[in-house]
Amino acid sequence: MTDEPTPTGAAASPNELALAAAIRRYEERLAKDPASLGFALLADLYRKAGRVADAVAACRDGLIRHPHYATARLILAKALLSRQDFAGALAEIDTILRSSPKDVQCHRLAAEVHRRLGRVDDAVQHLERAASLDPGDRESRALLGLLRAGAAAGDSGVARLLADDTFVTAAFGTLCLDQGLADEATIVFTRLVRKDPDDVGARERLDTALRARSRRKG
Repeated sequence: MTDEPTPTGAAASPNELALAAAIRRYEERLAKDPASLGFALLADLYRKAGRVADAVAACRDGLIRHPHYATARLILAKALLSRQDFAGALAEIDTILRSSPKDVQCHRLAAEVHRRLGRVDDAVQHLERAASLDPGDRESRALLGLLRAGAAAGDSGVARLLADDTFVTAAFGTLCLDQGLADEATIVFTRLVRKDPDDVGARERLDTALRARSRRKG
């Protein structure tokens, strides 16, 4: 594994320093005990530090020895998703779900992958499964409401406004984003992705809207 250099002139934050220290500790532990399950935590630390290639390599190496370690496979899926290897991420998720069909985290991640691929209906199915398995999963339920609102008109003012597609445009969705209306933008771009799953721009703007919504709630 190799360290990725800090950008020139950029001072490391306290969080970055703490993360780097944790990585060094787990690298040392794994060097002493290569068969340890600690490879998964090290891989996750790499991922959070932006060292995606190292995260993928650590997971794949560890999974050779521990092929049924679902947590490591989930971390691998997240790392692959971060570099937009959607097929690879889904392959890892499917492997977990075949043996653990009630894995809530996997259903949530599967929903994200499918949504970023423009497969809104598949994303909804996984969110429904996650919400049914975890009744306290408010985030999945909230996302379900937004994605479903992108499917058909409902009782809300925005849903009625979008019923005839007059305002279902990238321009209107972007205006909603600019005005801080993340939920409304999510509905607009969901409708656009449903119309054309191959519309990369709409998929990216949907992802932007969901991130904006998450920041607002966080």
